[in-house]
Amino acid sequence: MSPPSLRILMTADAVGGAWVYATSLARALCGGGHQVCLVTLGPPPRDDQRREVAGVTGLDLTVTDLALEWTDSEGRDFSRAMRCLAELERRLTPDIVHVNGYREACAAWRAPVVVVAHSCVCSWWRACHGDDPPRPQWAAYAANVRAGLAAAERWVAPTAAFRAEVETLYAPPTRGQAIWNGLDPAGAPAPKEPFILSAGRLWDVAKNVSALARVAARIPWPLRVAGPLAGCGAAGRDFDASRVAWLGELPRADLIAHMQRASIFAAPAVYEPFGLTVLEAALAGCALVLSDIPSFRELWGGAALFVDPRDGRAIESALTRLVCDRDLRRELQRAAQAHARRYSLASMYDAYCGLYRTMAGARRAVGGPPRRPQIEARP
Repeated sequence: MSPPSLRILMTADAVGGAWVYATSLARALCGGGHQVCLVTLGPPPRDDQRREVAGVTGLDLTVTDLALEWTDSEGRDFSRAMRCLAELERRLTPDIVHVNGYREACAAWRAPVVVVAHSCVCSWWRACHGDDPPRPQWAAYAANVRAGLAAAERWVAPTAAFRAEVETLYAPPTRGQAIWNGLDPAGAPAPKEPFILSAGRLWDVAKNVSALARVAARIPWPLRVAGPLAGCGAAGRDFDASRVAWLGELPRADLIAHMQRASIFAAPAVYEPFGLTVLEAALAGCALVLSDIPSFRELWGGAALFVDPRDGRAIESALTRLVCDRDLRRELQRAAQAHARRYSLASMYDAYCGLYRTMAGARRAVGGPPRRPQIEARP
């Protein structure tokens, strides 16, 4: 007899990889016979994003106008968010609440709650600026991250490296679980073409796309960058933006089509807790040039060239080497594609289903919702 299906309330946002992660997992859960209510916070999904989940049996999309916690540093929307989420639970009666943020775990949930720690401002700030975010602007945010981790029955990180970072920064009372993100290959295979692809916003210091732009003129192959164009003409830039083909913000299907043709994918990020775009590029058969940071080493050791993301000469040298060495390039293309198979959607689905059932079983064993600890959460 197969285990009973679950009703899962899952929060999400439509910005970047968080949407890809949440919708991929939600579709897999629905395909396994479960029901998912996907609740978005922050900017509403674009039309192409809505089409990705339209018609999925068992998936309900609820779009709210609640602020994302990392855009609401002082917690002005905290109380309204708690009320809205509690009302959604009363209406939907989920078996499991899966929040892809932190402060949402502080709502008055009756179902068991798992927090998935995809990133956080404090770790981002340390990686990008070398110190902690300024107080008092981010004090409420940090307190709510800590409170959300403490309020949840379980918490998950997408890599062991980021789990360690969260534990160092916030000292949660329970041990986190590392569950690698997973995707299946998408898009039809295509012949590889002589260009290098990257993805990210130019002004995002974490993605560090500007490091590629600074060396683009000295690399034999053209560089294409997918991501929002705003800011590309910013005054004071120290590179020639005309040497880069700026593709703009692409629907996911169009980005994957570029990956299918790209020979090399470069990600010189100084901060990346997982990097779903790198996984998509590996699945598409790109050779990888990645920054030498703990999360990328954990995920892609032996299947990529690693460089110091703050060393422009190292980035230029690695890219030029791959352009000029066809045998090495093909070897790394095969290695990345083979390595990517360990991060399958089925593996991620199995891991989360196992976690959900453990949580639901523990709740049944205690005979109902436990008394939640009093957590200091700051509006």
